[in-house]
Amino acid sequence: MKLLIAIARTLVGVLFIFSGLVKANDPLGLSYKMQEFFEVWHFHWFDHFTLTFSIIMIVFEIVAGVAILLGWRMRLFSWLLLLLIVFFTFLTGYAYLSGKVRECGCFGDCIPLTAGQSFTKDLVLLVLILFLFAVKDRIRPVLKPVGSVAVLILATILSVAFQWHVLVHLPTVDCLPYKVHNNIGEKMKPPPGAIPDSTVITMVYEKGGKQVEFDASNFPADFNDSYHFVKRYDKLIRKGNAEAAIKDFVLLTGAGTDTTQAVLEAKGYKLFVFIKDLDYVPRTREGLGVLLTMARAKHIPFFLITGAYDDLSGWTQQIGIDSLTTLVKCDATAIKTAARSQDKPTIYLIKNATVAGKWSYADYDRALPAVAELADQSKQ
Repeated sequence: MKLLIAIARTLVGVLFIFSGLVKANDPLGLSYKMQEFFEVWHFHWFDHFTLTFSIIMIVFEIVAGVAILLGWRMRLFSWLLLLLIVFFTFLTGYAYLSGKVRECGCFGDCIPLTAGQSFTKDLVLLVLILFLFAVKDRIRPVLKPVGSVAVLILATILSVAFQWHVLVHLPTVDCLPYKVHNNIGEKMKPPPGAIPDSTVITMVYEKGGKQVEFDASNFPADFNDSYHFVKRYDKLIRKGNAEAAIKDFVLLTGAGTDTTQAVLEAKGYKLFVFIKDLDYVPRTREGLGVLLTMARAKHIPFFLITGAYDDLSGWTQQIGIDSLTTLVKCDATAIKTAARSQDKPTIYLIKNATVAGKWSYADYDRALPAVAELADQSKQ
């Protein structure tokens, strides 16, 4: 029995610590995943608190894992872990059975698990934690109380500090499709040999107080003015076996023209600055001005990419850089994925369509030398 308890403690403790550390590398990613769940449940008012929830959950996962390995206050932590795993199992089970959430973010973007895999993992953990809960009184602390408390305090401080670091800068281990050396254009294509989803455009009309659906090849024989259009959507007929890593990166001009391919296919270096909204700009104006001046001297195109086009357009005109930059709008989801810095813009140096460098604005002093060493593109 002692061996069985030791194995269960080790598995549960190490898995919780590992899961917490992987998510601590990108707490914004977990925050966005929470928002996805809240959107499905129509709890939109929680969106402003998801980052706080994310940080707290990650700290608790790491601290709980350490506590289990130390055997400290098992009555308390066995209850807490049981409640946590029941909650996780509900989430992953809901995602798997409903099909409304494809990935649960259990191990972040570095180890993507399907909803089914996450649900299976949580069921196994639930069994292990139930076993530990049943034998909690037989588990003895590894260290004296003072030593255990000191280790747990240290684990808390380090987990909070690490999350603060990656929020100010960028994830230490970049597992996103926009990481350095990745070609954005290539990542927008399905993998070789992949079978895409098969869909059909489906129309929804209302007739006689009832909604009817049909596609272009199956119009009702009595179709006339008594049918009132409701909506149209792409209905999935056959699920493919793979999809592109980048699905939502589209750059639009103010007039709505798609310039994505033109920008990515342009030869040479270019600078992308992802800005979520105008609130992120005033504190970074001076640094962006230096970067823009340097880019202009090197004849490097400078793109401001934002989801708040109208606000940023007015700001660039106000400070007189509208003719020096190219402002394009992009989907908020794409910007969230590409710009994992919490409060400030994220800077990309792109060569052709490949990410040559990326920095949080907090590290823009590292971006400047990278741009400074580039040759003048007008002479190439």
